[in-house]
Amino acid sequence: MIISYNDFTQIFSDYGFETTPSQYKNLETYAKMLVEWNEKMNLTAITDPEGITIKHFLDSILPLKKIDVPHGTSLIDVGTGAGFPGLPMKIYRPDIKLTLLDSLNKRVDFLKAVCSETETDSDCVHLRAEEGGRDPKYREKFNLAVARAVAAMPVLSEYCLPFVKTGGSFAALKGPGEDYKSAGSAIKVLGGEISEVFEYTLPGGDKRTLIIVGKVRETPEKYPRNSGQIKKKPL
Repeated sequence: MIISYNDFTQIFSDYGFETTPSQYKNLETYAKMLVEWNEKMNLTAITDPEGITIKHFLDSILPLKKIDVPHGTSLIDVGTGAGFPGLPMKIYRPDIKLTLLDSLNKRVDFLKAVCSETETDSDCVHLRAEEGGRDPKYREKFNLAVARAVAAMPVLSEYCLPFVKTGGSFAALKGPGEDYKSAGSAIKVLGGEISEVFEYTLPGGDKRTLIIVGKVRETPEKYPRNSGQIKKKPL
């Protein structure tokens, strides 16, 4: 369900990643389950082997070249959906302590099944992001939060920054042309500041923007607000 091992390793090598047969096998299993489960529920519009390899797996793992991710980093993937980017990151870097959070229980069941089949140790949590961000079990408990989502940066930041410890980071995986500068004031209110922005291109020409937000102070207690307020009145 993904491209051949030789082609796979060549693509990843071109981007500075050395991959092992074990990593390839786990990602191949992941891809196969993604396609199978996608027939029963909506997980992804991308189901061809090359698309899964590049637009899901490579796209998810590439930020590891841009973000400082020390050994044993605690990472939460907020609104993870079918597991991107967090689960490929964990398969490539098993030392990461991963939490996958999603609001739909069916998707969480899928993630648990993939983790079981690939023997990937991850905490799969069924919660809305704003609920998790207020829960003492998860609030400001992570070195790194990641999200690959279509929400604008002020909205995405309110969902994600409450999970991050002071001194940690939030990384947003976005498409081209993201208006991240206008989110500066919202990010500041939430205790963060934009530290770096990277723009790069995937094989085939798709452009990506990676926005890294440093957590410089605690998020005020009143954030995150409920989902309706976040969407109707972005910071």
